[in-house]
Amino acid sequence: MSEAPKSHGRLSIRASTQPRDLMAEPQVKGAWTAQVVTLFPEAFPGVLGLSLTGKALAEGLWNLRSIDLRPFGIGKHRNVDDTPAGGGAGMVIRPDVMDAALREAGGDLPVIYLSPRGKPFTQGRARELARGPGMTLICGRFEGVDQRVLDAHGVEEISIGDYVLTGGELAAQVLIDATVRLIPRVLGNQDSLAEESFSPDHGGLLEHPQYTKPALWEGRAIPEVLLSGNHAAIASWRRDMAERLTKERRPDLWRAYGQAHMDPAKDRQLSGASDQSRDYREHQEEPKR
Repeated sequence: MSEAPKSHGRLSIRASTQPRDLMAEPQVKGAWTAQVVTLFPEAFPGVLGLSLTGKALAEGLWNLRSIDLRPFGIGKHRNVDDTPAGGGAGMVIRPDVMDAALREAGGDLPVIYLSPRGKPFTQGRARELARGPGMTLICGRFEGVDQRVLDAHGVEEISIGDYVLTGGELAAQVLIDATVRLIPRVLGNQDSLAEESFSPDHGGLLEHPQYTKPALWEGRAIPEVLLSGNHAAIASWRRDMAERLTKERRPDLWRAYGQAHMDPAKDRQLSGASDQSRDYREHQEEPKR
């Protein structure tokens, strides 16, 4: 006798003038939902369908709905873009086309446009989004989206870094992944969130270095303190290493941390330790003769 399939609860139903993709993921009522407006719906779920996020999607812990922009295009060829007002290279996505797609998405979720001119994406923003009902993401193409439709829908612009991609699909997957993993039960061990980089429980610091077996590899040994069994000493070492790495690699995070936690004497001590650590690493990385 075959095992009965798991029930994900009542599925939500949404009226639409657009034909449904019969292979689309079912929408589980009440689950956190990511909607993606894109010219390439086949790009989803992509990596989001793998590993823990893919398992959580299959179990109904979150929803993914891709909305194809092309059917909302104008004319025989379903054109979604036109030349930029004022001249210039490239094409711009039309406001009427994007407006129709956003109306299909519905107005229940915050709308985010993936744009290099947006506010930098942070772990804090991911936590905020994870606490909400979900988000609708606009994946731009060409030279971008007509500003009027962004203003009309109160769209938030977010950047994942100071560089430019050919489209917003990869950036959308980054936002979704960073957010979905914070939803309860998505990660197998929620305690792992407490000590990772940018965690508020960790003071917003970068994460300390990690090691595993073998104890000695290519002449490089695991720090002895990690093998000591002294949990207090291990916790102190990890905190010190997190502070040193943050001070050395992310001065912006270090300034914020220092204002709230750091004794000036400890700050000076870590400055010297960072120099010694850097000298040690450079010595270790010298080519063998």
